[in-house]
Amino acid sequence: MQAVVLDTNALLLPFQFRVNLEAELRRLLGDPEIYVPSPVLEELKGLARSVREARAALKLAGKFRIVEVPGDADDAVLEAASRLKAVVVSNDAALLRRLKAARIPRIFLRSRSHLVAEGL
Repeated sequence: MQAVVLDTNALLLPFQFRVNLEAELRRLLGDPEIYVPSPVLEELKGLARSVREARAALKLAGKFRIVEVPGDADDAVLEAASRLKAVVVSNDAALLRRLKAARIPRIFLRSRSHLVAEGL
C-alpha cells in the first residue's frame, strides 16, 4: 500500500478548488494510506482562527493518520515522507522544489481541477 503525506496546502485544496482529494488519490495510487504530520495540524489550527477553509481542512485532517514529526510544517513533511517512503501531496512551489531535489515523489494540482503525480 502506498503511503501519502499531506501538507497544509493539500488539505486546503478540496475547499479552495473543489477537488475531491481522496478520489483523486485513489485514481492515481489505488488505495493509499494517508498521513498528516503533526506540525501540519498545528499550522492548520493557527490558520483556523482566521481562515474558514482551514477549519474545514482541520476536520478533514482528522480522517487521516497523524505522524509525530519535529520541526516546522515543511521540514516535517520532508521527514515524514522520507521515513514512510511516501508520496507528498502539495501545491507549495518551494516545497515541491525541495521534494524534487530530495527525489521524493510529488502530487500536485494541475489546471485547478485535478491532481498529477511526478517522480513515481
